[in-house]
Amino acid sequence: MKPPESSELEKKLKYEFKNQSLLDEALRHSSFVNEQTHHRIRDNERLEFLGDAVLNLVIGHMLLDRFPDLEEGDLSRMRSNLVNETQVASVARSLDLGLHIQLGKGESLTKGSEKNSILANTLEAIIAAAYLDGGYDASFRLIEEHFSYFFGLDGSLAATYDYKSRIQELLQTRQGEKPVYSVIEETGPDHNKMFRVALSVNDIRTEGYGKSKKHAEQDAARKALDMLAADYMKADG
Repeated sequence: MKPPESSELEKKLKYEFKNQSLLDEALRHSSFVNEQTHHRIRDNERLEFLGDAVLNLVIGHMLLDRFPDLEEGDLSRMRSNLVNETQVASVARSLDLGLHIQLGKGESLTKGSEKNSILANTLEAIIAAAYLDGGYDASFRLIEEHFSYFFGLDGSLAATYDYKSRIQELLQTRQGEKPVYSVIEETGPDHNKMFRVALSVNDIRTEGYGKSKKHAEQDAARKALDMLAADYMKADG
C-alpha cells in the first residue's frame, strides 16, 4: 500500500527513492501495521534503529569538518543536542512529515502525527531508507540539507556553544562588567601546544584549557557562565 503524496514528500526531502518500498516502510507506524490483519507488512521500527546510527554518524562527520578546533567533549555535547528528539522532530515538522505518516486509528485520534517521538522516529527511519536506497552519500546529503541550519551560516560555532557570546549577552542584560581573558601559560611544542587562559568578571575567576587560545577561552567562558547563571538564579530567587 503506497502512502498518498509520497512524491510531494520526496520533493521536500530533495531525495527521490529508487526503491519506493523503503520509503513506504519508513512511513508506517507500528499502530498502523498492527491493524492490518490481512496484509503482511513491516513497520518502521527496524529502519528507525538504523537511522539513529546513520544520523549520529553524519552529524559527527559534519561537526568534525566544521569545527576543527573543538575537542571530543564539546563535539559530543553538540552532537547530542543536534540529534535529540526535539531537534529531529523540528526538522520533521519543517518537512510537514506528519501529513505522510501512516498511523492506526487510536494514534490518529490522539494526534500522533504531532508527537515529537513519532515525528523524530519516522524521520530517522527515512534517513535509514535513504541510506539503504542510495548509500552513505545519499543519506549524508539528505541530513546536510535539512540539519545545516542548526549550524552558523558561515560554519562558525552555533550560538548554543559559543560560550563567549553567551556570557557577554548575559552580562549585558544585567549591566555587568565585561569579561577579561588572559593567557597565563603556554606549554608543549609548536605543533602540539596547550593553552591555559584565565577569565575574570565581577567576582568570578575561572581557568580554561585547550589546544588553541580560542578553545581555552571558550572553556573558561563555559565555566564562568555556569557560575554566573547559578548566582543570578539565587539572586532572582
